[in-house]
Amino acid sequence: MKHSQLTRRNFLKGACAGTLAAMVPFRRLAAQTKKRPNIVVILSDDQGWGDLRLHGNINIETPHIDSVAREGAMFERFFVCAVCAPTRAEFLTGRYHPRGGVRGVSTGAERLNIDEKTIGDTFKSAGYATAAFGKWHNGTQYPYHPNARGFDEYYGFCSGHWGNYFDPILEHNGKIVRGKGFITDDLTDHALAFIEQNKSRPFFCYMPFNTPHSPMQVPDRFWEEFRNHPLGMRNRDPEKEQIDKTRCALAMCENIDWNVGRVLRKLEELNLAGNTIIIYFSDNGPNSWRWNGGMKGRKGSTDEGGLRVPFIIRWPGHIKPNTKISQIAGAIDLLPTLVDMAGISVVSTKPLDGVSIKPLLFKQAEDWPNRMIFSHQNGRVSVRTQRYRLDNTGKLFDMQADPGQDHDISKDKPKVAARLRKAVAKWRQEVLPKSRKDDRPFTVGYPEFPATILPARDGVPHGNVQRSARAPNCSYFTNWLGKEDKITWDIEVANAGQYKAVVFYTCPNDDVGSTVELTFNQNSARGKVTEPHDPPAVGAEFDRVDRGSESFVKDFRPLGLGTIRLEKGRGDLTLSALDVPGRQVMEVRAVMLTLLK
Repeated sequence: MKHSQLTRRNFLKGACAGTLAAMVPFRRLAAQTKKRPNIVVILSDDQGWGDLRLHGNINIETPHIDSVAREGAMFERFFVCAVCAPTRAEFLTGRYHPRGGVRGVSTGAERLNIDEKTIGDTFKSAGYATAAFGKWHNGTQYPYHPNARGFDEYYGFCSGHWGNYFDPILEHNGKIVRGKGFITDDLTDHALAFIEQNKSRPFFCYMPFNTPHSPMQVPDRFWEEFRNHPLGMRNRDPEKEQIDKTRCALAMCENIDWNVGRVLRKLEELNLAGNTIIIYFSDNGPNSWRWNGGMKGRKGSTDEGGLRVPFIIRWPGHIKPNTKISQIAGAIDLLPTLVDMAGISVVSTKPLDGVSIKPLLFKQAEDWPNRMIFSHQNGRVSVRTQRYRLDNTGKLFDMQADPGQDHDISKDKPKVAARLRKAVAKWRQEVLPKSRKDDRPFTVGYPEFPATILPARDGVPHGNVQRSARAPNCSYFTNWLGKEDKITWDIEVANAGQYKAVVFYTCPNDDVGSTVELTFNQNSARGKVTEPHDPPAVGAEFDRVDRGSESFVKDFRPLGLGTIRLEKGRGDLTLSALDVPGRQVMEVRAVMLTLLK
């Protein structure tokens, strides 16, 4: 039966039959792993700790993910950041995200400083084939782009979220392409092809999925099983829960599980499973109020429910099956751990905040220290020890006796509270930037990556111009009505030269005829809207739940503006109109500048 023909119930029947651990004895596997291990890291987006069957959620079936835990190890208390981009940065660098310049999730705040070396750089330098498939979310323009951060192959999107998950517009190594089918399935298709192509050499395959992040879209065969699915387990505050959003999130998680199963099968088919480390975790707490083990908080919160996520790892022959680890760990630990397990060296010269958790995995940690893990979101900081959490207001909670954070014990444990408050103050002073303003320009003009996309997300509207929705990440500019309006991008040109300029636009037939000008310092390029292009907004037809403040998407057409001379240096790239014969100029999704040889 083809994957596309499988129903949820069909593929769940006997889903774990023939798994590696059941087929090959533990000692035999150890003999198969003399060469450097392959690495597969699967990162889900907005999936809570409670969104897996292995953690006790009877609302969902996740047999393939559960099998990784059963055949490997599960960390019971693994911590990431409150939102997406910071977690990705901490995984990539092994360092707390503010150190690398990551301050937010959009308008450039999500970028990882270019002087940071990534896990991709490290494994590439060790001779690994490296690739990333999915949501990057740590910078769009080169050299923030994944192709400049140690990943030779990249397929996906660099923004924080995407407005449509079916046949979406994506990019492949900087070139705009059209995806095929549901996005998570498509990303997995490309990852499987990469694994197949590199089966004879060590590879590092990073799969940062973008589900169950909104918009809440999922293929019919998963949704139909959940449309009227009774929820046996609910959020601790059930009046806050949106039932259909929970159902769709769980359906999206079951789709992820199906794709994890595809990866596991491919590794077995290629006889690679015995020498492949596979990791599965999520980037923050759940994106809606749903069952999450009674923990306080959700995505965006620096309480336990916003930070504690699933983490499972399998390396047959090295990590014993059914290993459960109670010590705290976090995303900052993954780079040093994987480097340690692979027997290679970290290329970054900057000190890491994370530590190798290999001794915990290999049962070699006789005296593991009681460490602190700090969490930051938008100025709020909390800290977790093995037993306690000090929240961002200074309240203290005993997480063993009170996992729901219901009782502040700071007055009962004044010395513990004082010690942790002092640690937070020191961490703030050392790690957080002195200014909350992000003054970094957007980078343009690198010969090794000549095409630079400047999306509406990174631009600034002036006059009447507005975003298509409040959330910038997947927005476009609309309501461009007159010559007094403009759009600007704060850019820095690395290399002077002639650049081909293109604006991606829509415009109805009645408004054709405007002349637009793109200027940088004293130079400019012009073009006229001569052809109508008025596609419908896409996305609503696939949404299972209202998307709120997130933008729908359109199929934008390129309008050539000729060439423009860009001198080296920083300034505002400005898009304006010289004449407007109709009611509006156009809608704008992005400007692309390509350095010509």
